[in-house]
Amino acid sequence: MSHDVVKPKMNSQKQEQIKDILNHLHNKELLVINPRRKNGLILYKPYHAEFAGPGAAIGANFDHDVIDVLPVGKLSLMTPRIPQERINSYLIRRQWVKLAKQISDNTIAQQRAQVILNQFENWFDLETASLLPDETFALLVGVLPQTMRKVRTQSELFSQ
Repeated sequence: MSHDVVKPKMNSQKQEQIKDILNHLHNKELLVINPRRKNGLILYKPYHAEFAGPGAAIGANFDHDVIDVLPVGKLSLMTPRIPQERINSYLIRRQWVKLAKQISDNTIAQQRAQVILNQFENWFDLETASLLPDETFALLVGVLPQTMRKVRTQSELFSQ
């Protein structure tokens, strides 16, 4: 895989936020996605992508191989203050990974694509999901970007 990740156009403030997050991750700092907001982070790794949603831990030893990130929603990161917050954030990250695995276990690529699209539209909203590139969704559930495009086109036709 190329290390050039396809991402939507971003303003300089968002680009600076991404740079800061990558610095924290490469320094193996542990951060937590704010559990009180509809937000999350796509973590691009060499051969796939992962989604860390509200309450999930990022960084530390989980994400040493991250090559890029993409904030979803109004991203807010926190530093866990007490051991229990760390433990809870690890457990929540594990739940997000399990959910992605459940979606990816489906052997039919179009169904995987539809489910991840539906999930993001439900977790966030239609507009937020529409901002995420096909390549990103494809990396999350192991389908080709063309499959995501096809499923999105069909979804748009059905919703009209």
